[in-house]
Amino acid sequence: MSSNETKPIDPYTDPYGFLGIIKNSDGSITRKQKLVPANSDLDRRNNPNPVLSKDIPINQANNTWARIYLRRPESDATPTTKQPLIIYFHGGGFVLGSASTPIYHKFCCDLANEIPAVIVSVEYRLGPEHRLPAAYDDSMEALRWVSAAADEWLTKYADFSKCFLMGMSAGGNIAYRVGLRMVTCGEDLMPLKIQGLILHHPFFGGVQRTSSEIRMDVEKVCPLSLTDIMWELGLPVSADRDHEYCNPMIGIRPDLLQKMKGQRWKVMVIGGDKDPLLDREIEFMKMLKEQGVDVVGHFSEGGTHGFEFFDVSKAKILYGLVKNFILSKLFDFPLMNKL
Repeated sequence: MSSNETKPIDPYTDPYGFLGIIKNSDGSITRKQKLVPANSDLDRRNNPNPVLSKDIPINQANNTWARIYLRRPESDATPTTKQPLIIYFHGGGFVLGSASTPIYHKFCCDLANEIPAVIVSVEYRLGPEHRLPAAYDDSMEALRWVSAAADEWLTKYADFSKCFLMGMSAGGNIAYRVGLRMVTCGEDLMPLKIQGLILHHPFFGGVQRTSSEIRMDVEKVCPLSLTDIMWELGLPVSADRDHEYCNPMIGIRPDLLQKMKGQRWKVMVIGGDKDPLLDREIEFMKMLKEQGVDVVGHFSEGGTHGFEFFDVSKAKILYGLVKNFILSKLFDFPLMNKL
């Protein structure tokens, strides 16, 4: 190793360093993360990207906001068919990440272009400064803001009756928990109508280790040393990993899942067979099926946690999966499980 190279950080010996965070004496953490700005410039000379983006405040007291993504209209003079609406929740174990983190920004840009869809990526508060359920509360507030929004991009280009909740990792957890809230108050948020959930590598846990967690703890993308810290910093004080926010098999609400079934939601769980969270995701799917929820799973061979963010060809497959899932719901044709 040359003198100017940095020695890789081992997540097992220095998990905080691996995550790029510093734990402060007051219990807060300092996050070292890159952020990218939105770009809503319509002038192609300044902004050749096919997707525009802009940031809108939601709750200034909590410093929450949303980044909206829109595939560039061909012409203001051309009538526009309204696009499906995706409310997106970023990952980061409830302690990291942002709607303006480069990987999530690029993902939303590409997804908005590929489907196409209008995407609202939610900036929610993080632990340990703001422990769960703060992220759920902020996400619900974002949905209320969307339903009442006067923003032109939403009112002109988004079809509110074709809305999907989507999240990656912790965001997948948020999409599910917020979905459970939404089934009881959907009429209050009209014209917003949820059609389904897209859970991309959803972040679940539990006190008892699963076989996949033990078997694949060597995978340094999502080792137990990191997930333990994230749950420690994100869950309510004194809660363990069998809290319902972490373990979806605890405190199951058949009444809410029956409402989800009655409202004809579809759920897709996307994962990888090399992800330590695999067993929890499959168990979660089986629980939904037992409750009568229309759920489909797709688990890629060799896929680690969030691997699509680092492989362009796998990302293209993911965009196709999401597009097909949305179309299958809107036009009522079946999708096959790929386990």
